Amino acid sequence: MSFSKLSLTSLIASTLAVCAQTCAATNSTTSNAITIANLATGADCACTKLTATFGDLCLTADSTNYTAEVTEYWDIRSDLLPKCVFFPADADQVATAVSTFTSCGAQFAIRGGGHMNYPGSNNIDGGVLLALNHLTDTVVASDNSSIAVGPGTRWVDVYEALAPYGLYCIGGRLKTIGVPGLELIGGFHYLINKYGFAMDNVLSYDVVLGNGTQVVADATSNTDLFWALKGGASNFGIVTKFVIKALPIPLISSTIQAFNESYAEDFIAATVEMTQNNDAEIGAGSVVSIQYNATTKVVTPSLLGVQEGTESPPSRFAAYSKIPSLRTINNVSTPREWHSTLETPNQMFRVQFAHKTIVPDTDQLVKIYKAWKDAVDMVSDVEGLYPTFVLNIMSKSTMTVAKENGIGNTWGLDDDQDLIIWQLSTGWANAQDDLRMTNWARGFIDYWHSENQAAGLASEFIYMGDAGEFQEPFLGFPLENVQRMRQIREDVDPLGVFSRLNWGGFKLGN
Repeated sequence: MSFSKLSLTSLIASTLAVCAQTCAATNSTTSNAITIANLATGADCACTKLTATFGDLCLTADSTNYTAEVTEYWDIRSDLLPKCVFFPADADQVATAVSTFTSCGAQFAIRGGGHMNYPGSNNIDGGVLLALNHLTDTVVASDNSSIAVGPGTRWVDVYEALAPYGLYCIGGRLKTIGVPGLELIGGFHYLINKYGFAMDNVLSYDVVLGNGTQVVADATSNTDLFWALKGGASNFGIVTKFVIKALPIPLISSTIQAFNESYAEDFIAATVEMTQNNDAEIGAGSVVSIQYNATTKVVTPSLLGVQEGTESPPSRFAAYSKIPSLRTINNVSTPREWHSTLETPNQMFRVQFAHKTIVPDTDQLVKIYKAWKDAVDMVSDVEGLYPTFVLNIMSKSTMTVAKENGIGNTWGLDDDQDLIIWQLSTGWANAQDDLRMTNWARGFIDYWHSENQAAGLASEFIYMGDAGEFQEPFLGFPLENVQRMRQIREDVDPLGVFSRLNWGGFKLGN
């Protein structure tokens, strides 16, 4: 038996009528006792309540500093227009804000340092922006073993606080990166080969949960949450304090080297050599990049290398030092002095990252680099184009730290294989090129990843800090770790505040 066109139309009409009777007239949805209001209604409710309670700590569009605050981002693509911006002064006010968002069903975003170049991860159009600018306390422990850090701090603030004690810590490589974003996504630093990733150096987290309660997660209390926050991103709560291991490293040895294009292949080979010979005896690491000016056709490979201690030039970068350079600057300084020069100014570009991960192989990386140059030429008409090819090294010893510290992290990487992240970092000027550049990057990395897979060289690991918003890092985590994180999320946030109301950034699926 078949339906006639008329009877099918009647069936659809009847179904819509039932839906109209059962759906909320306010266009809100209810799940597990949390009501998600439509964007404008929820934001109006929350902004009104926060303004009534906290006055000038809540900015609206007609406030004097509103425009400056909603553009306080590294990536121009993150410039959005929230209904209001709330600046809590302490953890209690963060908890009040979260409870307010929940009661109003208000969608919200959270901003730490504002460096994450993933539109919507740290700002929101029409919702509420929770800006952690005022939570900037830094307190060094009396025994110099750790430093307590608020989520409004940038890494330069942390290094400044540690400097008088001759201490250092594993944090951001560039000074203006914010603490919370880096810590919660894992965190690259120069000395990871010896001390592990930034997340491996966090001793405890103070956390505001979705129901507004405050807990401490460390090695002895709320241990599942402690583990989940090590690389699990913003899926579980808002961290209002990080306690980070402090390291007695008063001085570091640095090298800055730049080369011309004729040595680009040697430069890539030196990166592979260092990756494969960078054990944990000495902490050493780098920022390795190749810039290409698609107008002048000038290629500039460059190295920022850092090694703990005073040996100068730093021996771990000997493979680079063998290459004739355009310029080389070797220096011994305090960590504070080194980081103070590494500025990444806000609002220079629309910026997008995209990457894949590979087992170190010089020939294959050279192929990818050459193909990248050709691909850049194909979009050279894009205004303000600023393309960079980046290599982030992950020597085996880096992963050993989490395997042996009794805690681990969410990444679950084994320490039987060196890895290199090959990344496209691309800037451009105009919003009209956003889709074009996203498609360009996605097509490039996906194709070359398939080549690497066919050659047996690919790793499926995706680092959130170097990923594009179109990538899914959790697919590269061990399945059992993702399942465990999902259960922890259910345990600590059963209402789904940090998936339904705070939906920006890299989120665990439902």
